[in-house]
Amino acid sequence: MSDATYNKNSKNRSTSSLEKALIASEIRYRRLFESAKDGILILDAITGMIIDVNPFLIKLLGYSKENFVEKAVWEIGFFNDIVLNKEKFLELQQKEYVRYEDLPLETTDGRTIHVEFVSNTYLEGNQKVIQCNIRDITERKLDEKEMAMLSYAIKSIKEFVYVTDLEDKIMFINNSFLEIYGYSKKEIIGENINKVRLQNKTTKLNNKIPLNTLKKGWKGEMLNINKYGNELPVYLSTAIIKDKNGKAIGQIGVGSDITEQKRFERELIQAKEKAEESDSLKSAFLANMSHEIRTPMNGILGFTQLLKTPKLTGSEQQEYINIIEKSGARMLHTINDIINISRIESGHVEVCISETNINILVKDIFNFFKPEANSKRLNLTYKNALHSNDAIIKTDKEKVYAVLSNLMKNALKFTNNGSIELGYEKKGKFLEFFLKDTGSGIPQEQEEVIFERFRQSNETLPHNYEGSGLGLAISKAYVEILGGKIWTKNNNKQGSTFYFTIPYLNKMEEKEQLTVMTDKEIRSIRKFKILIVEDDEASRMLLKIMINPLAGVLFQAISGKEAIETCRKNPDIDLVLMDIQMSEINGYEAIRQIRQFNKDIVIIAQTAYALSEDRGKAFKAGCNDYISKPINRSTLLKTIENNLKSVHV
Repeated sequence: MSDATYNKNSKNRSTSSLEKALIASEIRYRRLFESAKDGILILDAITGMIIDVNPFLIKLLGYSKENFVEKAVWEIGFFNDIVLNKEKFLELQQKEYVRYEDLPLETTDGRTIHVEFVSNTYLEGNQKVIQCNIRDITERKLDEKEMAMLSYAIKSIKEFVYVTDLEDKIMFINNSFLEIYGYSKKEIIGENINKVRLQNKTTKLNNKIPLNTLKKGWKGEMLNINKYGNELPVYLSTAIIKDKNGKAIGQIGVGSDITEQKRFERELIQAKEKAEESDSLKSAFLANMSHEIRTPMNGILGFTQLLKTPKLTGSEQQEYINIIEKSGARMLHTINDIINISRIESGHVEVCISETNINILVKDIFNFFKPEANSKRLNLTYKNALHSNDAIIKTDKEKVYAVLSNLMKNALKFTNNGSIELGYEKKGKFLEFFLKDTGSGIPQEQEEVIFERFRQSNETLPHNYEGSGLGLAISKAYVEILGGKIWTKNNNKQGSTFYFTIPYLNKMEEKEQLTVMTDKEIRSIRKFKILIVEDDEASRMLLKIMINPLAGVLFQAISGKEAIETCRKNPDIDLVLMDIQMSEINGYEAIRQIRQFNKDIVIIAQTAYALSEDRGKAFKAGCNDYISKPINRSTLLKTIENNLKSVHV
């Protein structure tokens, strides 16, 4: 073989190998082009005409290949005026490399996708081309948006959030964490989460998360501590953070400050306990009221029946009558307490201010209870601190009297030997009353609660003492209505002392004291024309018997209307005993109508209501005086004397 022939054959073999290599390279390029997961667009760098487009871009945008063939890039709808209009194509022509990180494109079905756009300019043979790589980053953008939203939400929510690594070091906290615990980011990031755990203290709440629950997460109430050392009850829920391979990489905790919730729970428990205690006390109170009403009623009805027994001796009759009288007084006291506490509870207590001589009031209390003290061999004394002229003040006399009476009754009830001292002192703008006894005293834990309603009927108190158990509650209400306060304290040796104050208002002249009439004095008074207005037959009969020594002419009426007519027909009637509670026209209205035509007639209201505001209503209606039921004969005669003394014989 000649050299020429050998060289020719060698050249042919070399050309054939190069062609094969080029063909193989083109095949590989085409395979890569066709299978690429990014969109690829090949453009003529001079004209902008589309040379080639890969299947991924066609599918991504929803077009067919025909939409791209033999068209300029800016003629394709999704590029026009968005990515590759004529102006932007010039930018691609002038630069070898162009990159847009985020471009929105419209697909044929109206969706907006986000792409990353990169172009490279190079020579392909003799032709200058631009290869555009278009990567769909829509999902990544959505993830970023979702992460941004999640981050914003975590930072903004009311609950606190923290993230720790596997060593419990804090990697992330939200704004609520900083607000609740009081730290700044600089102070807490990188610190161990135990920095906010309450250490070495036994509480009903957890101080730390049990280790055996870490793998599964944990939730519950626990006690933390803030930056300033204050205990912080929280509700916490934790979970393990895992990577895409399921490996634990940290822990997240979400919680809330439950300080207010715990306070509310405590208040709810206290309210429940108080309600249960109140129910218990009320039940005991009702049982006590039943006892206090039924016991004297048993005495009244029982001994009333015994009075019918034939051949009773005079002493037996007198003994039974005395028992009936005492039982009636006891029941009346109980009923008065119930009425008074009901008025107080409903807010219907009124204050009737009048001139009151405190010295006389204290002395009256002393005189009234002296016989009972003597019967128990107790030394009862009193002390008035002011001169008589300085002792006249403006106050509600009946309420002050009621308070002193209640305190005195308690002292006599619980004092079996020793002494009781009653008195007052002027302290600044107040009078401070005291009642000191040597009785059984009051346990220190009960000094505050004994003034509460129903407390006196608590099962812890002795059962061998009679009474409604409302006296101190009524006294406290009256004192506070008058602008004072009431309290008690144990004496050093034995017994206790009750104190209460009332405002010291207006010094006045002492008024003339009135005396109670005796049967002998009754005989020296002339006979009067008297009208009894009473719709209850038994009460009418009782009044008639009581005033019989005074009545020259006695009229009776059973209604307000009949009383008005009787007074109109008999203008010379001296006295009217007017019942207040009657049907049709009540006593108040009857008094008002009688006053329209008779200004001089003496009218004394008599009613089962026994409160000071009822007295005020009676006076306002036009009566001269007032007496409450059950009517005491001596009190009735004294009242009549006070109003008719100008006509004594």
